Amino acid sequence: MKTPLSCILLIASFLLSPSLLVGQQAEIEPLEIGAPAPDFNLPGVDGRNYTLADFDEYEVLFIVFWANHCPTAQAYEDRLIDMVNTYRPQGVGFLAISPNSPGAVSLSELGYSDLGDDMDDMIIRARNKGYNFPYLYDGDDHKGSLPYGPVATPHAFIFDSDRKLRYRGRIDDTENPYVEPNTRDAKDAIEALLEGNEVPLKETPSFGCSIKWNWNDEWKKQLEQQWAEMPVSIEMIDADGIRELIANDSENLRLVNVWATWCGPCIVEFPDLVKIDRMYRGRDFEFISLSADTPRRKDAVLKFLENHEASNTNYLYNDTDKYALIQAVDEKWQGALPHTLLIAPGGEILGRYVGVIDPLTVKRDIVEYLGRYFADD
Repeated sequence: MKTPLSCILLIASFLLSPSLLVGQQAEIEPLEIGAPAPDFNLPGVDGRNYTLADFDEYEVLFIVFWANHCPTAQAYEDRLIDMVNTYRPQGVGFLAISPNSPGAVSLSELGYSDLGDDMDDMIIRARNKGYNFPYLYDGDDHKGSLPYGPVATPHAFIFDSDRKLRYRGRIDDTENPYVEPNTRDAKDAIEALLEGNEVPLKETPSFGCSIKWNWNDEWKKQLEQQWAEMPVSIEMIDADGIRELIANDSENLRLVNVWATWCGPCIVEFPDLVKIDRMYRGRDFEFISLSADTPRRKDAVLKFLENHEASNTNYLYNDTDKYALIQAVDEKWQGALPHTLLIAPGGEILGRYVGVIDPLTVKRDIVEYLGRYFADD
């Protein structure tokens, strides 16, 4: 089942709200070309704090404002890692700063990632991707980021040996990692500075995700209220209908969770499944819950779903023959609840999760299929 159009339009209206964007731009001004690099004292994913003085050994300093969840930043990850490998031996220091407040990032904005923007998730991403540069967190009070005035992630700031700003803007002219860029703006700036020359192009726009300052969380709260008010329903389904679900003759990646109100582990994991649904429902994805409760408990099942704001598609098996249910869902299922399947269009089972899910594993499996970049859509 596709996400209701009204919900998609609401999300889009909040994300693109002119009042929010104008308000943010009025408060935050990017650092001027020629200005000195503002100092900072920020924690890194490696467990130590960094200040500007930690990069004194480098002739040129490249600072980029970054975000785990941002598809544009993820599209540049490999290019940034390659830049570090190429230019650090030539005297260029690199660091990335995440200015985003985790409390201002909505689940709807995490649809291209398996991770949010808090420090724990930053540590995971840096380790999994093999970041070869310091990755610093500034999501609490933004004291390190505000003087630089980043407007998006990624947003690059390049400083000379005197730590005067000589370039500000994009890394290159395409966020598509499958397309060769026409311009190499950041690289050109670095090479000019290393050669003692004037940077040819000093400012460019920076396309990407808006910065999630901790005071810009009103639209997130409104979206959460919208989700809370969406109708929750449940339909009865027989074994043949379940087999059709599993066959997945749709265009959506489908996550099917078999659960019951009397199953403790099912109740423990269900809130994570609702969060997963809210993360990816704006893409070609759907979450379907299938209750193994007896049909006479339909009211209790619906009440549970309403309490968890489960506005996804929900079914209740219409029979008491649990072995027929097992056969219809998954021939490899031994019958223990909960049982969760990730099913590609056409019916290929991409993930089989026995017992309580590990949310990070499921999210990673989902996003690796759907893609981490806008270019994958």
